Amino acid sequence: MSNYNDELVDFDEALDRYDPVLGFEVHVELNTKTKMFSDAPNAFGDEPNTNVTPVDLGLPGVLPVVNKTAVEYSILIGLALNCQIAEKCGFARKNYFYPDTPKNFQTSQYDDPIAHDGWLDIELEDGEVFRVEIERAHMEEDAGKLTHMGGAAGRIQGADYSLVDYNRAGVPLVEIVTKPIVGAGKRAPELARAYVAAIREIVKNLGVSDAKMERGNVRCDANVSLMPKDADKFGTRTETKNVNSLRAVEHAVRFEIERHAAVLDSGAKIVQETRHWHEDTRSTTSGRPKSDADDYRYFPEPDLVPIVTTAEWVEELRSRLPEPPAERRKRLKAEWGYADKEFRDVVNAGVLDEIEATVAAGASAAVARKWWMGEIARLAKAADKEIADLGVTPATIVELNSLIETKKINDKIARQVLEFVIAGEGTPSEVVEKRGLAVVNDDDALGKAVDDAMAAMPDVVEKIKGGKMQAIGALMGPVMKATRGQADAGRVREIVMEKLGL
Repeated sequence: MSNYNDELVDFDEALDRYDPVLGFEVHVELNTKTKMFSDAPNAFGDEPNTNVTPVDLGLPGVLPVVNKTAVEYSILIGLALNCQIAEKCGFARKNYFYPDTPKNFQTSQYDDPIAHDGWLDIELEDGEVFRVEIERAHMEEDAGKLTHMGGAAGRIQGADYSLVDYNRAGVPLVEIVTKPIVGAGKRAPELARAYVAAIREIVKNLGVSDAKMERGNVRCDANVSLMPKDADKFGTRTETKNVNSLRAVEHAVRFEIERHAAVLDSGAKIVQETRHWHEDTRSTTSGRPKSDADDYRYFPEPDLVPIVTTAEWVEELRSRLPEPPAERRKRLKAEWGYADKEFRDVVNAGVLDEIEATVAAGASAAVARKWWMGEIARLAKAADKEIADLGVTPATIVELNSLIETKKINDKIARQVLEFVIAGEGTPSEVVEKRGLAVVNDDDALGKAVDDAMAAMPDVVEKIKGGKMQAIGALMGPVMKATRGQADAGRVREIVMEKLGL
């Protein structure tokens, strides 16, 4: 076990002396209707141990049957990652004993994965591109879920007992394994985050996974090692297991680089082991010695025949591939006319889909960006929610903008209306009607408010008469106050100039 959890070297100092080598194993849960080898429902959030069959529990005499849709989804993922698709591949038993694996083995693939030798270009925030080589993407089944009771932070350490839910046991998984990634240098943590984000985006775009990291649909095992600047051999790696957020992946890689450097600087050796990520302290702790393949005693699964793919089948699946996310981004950027930084901000904020849908619903690209990147983002942050969880739809934005363009409300009122819509008070038009928020454009009411403002501010009136038109802005405050912020600013300006004979 490693005893260097609290000893770190400054990140920049660490990379002055060492080069990081990264590797990622991303597990993607497929959203098929049933499990990988049984007809049990594949559903999240159901009562524990209700979506199970004798096959999932490994009871005597049962035989698995391969889910064809899961195989097709796996091939789609392989094609999207520019992989070669195996003409013939089989399953293997990966043997290990743990309470969440009722069969005492996991049905996986070993030396003949469904997809292999691919690549993915990863674009960082400033536009720099790293090519990540994909070793393999193979099919397997997920394990059940353990809930540790009585311990700290839900971990097994210090728990009084554990509960097992086998609903997840047997859910189809695709594990995507990279080749060693070298050359990232100080951008290694950023690359880690961007790579996992790209995988999540691809599988979501394909429609083969719900891709919700908070539910465990996408999980990353992050491998890190360091090699001295003058070395030609990789260092000993550690594997931080089951990291389930983009931010955590980035922080885990950064932490392990700093920790490895401290261990190596002390003259000690890195222990090849798994590590646990702790979000509260943004640190890792030792797990178990890392097993090599031999420790799992892989052997061919005797109850399943090999999967044979034909060129016709693969090409039919290739024809289903949607527009690749990177190409889609380039197209949308050109169509919308956003500057590089504007578009990167949209992508990083995760509102590309929302803006695209809003434009498709009839708003301009500029209007869509203004709302999703402005007021909606602000409200989400204030509520500590994801933007998608606010319940704002593209139709809401189109309707709000229409109310502004027809001068029924102004920008300030529109922001208030949006808050009421989010609170569940109805559509924008319904909110405006119920709350009486329509812009005041009645000349009598506006004329009286202007007269009162001019009487109270004779010095401003003289400036306007002297040709300083910008001074009209000083009259707006009192007029807006008198009309509860609902005055038509354009009409107020016209009335001021009419009254002063300008």
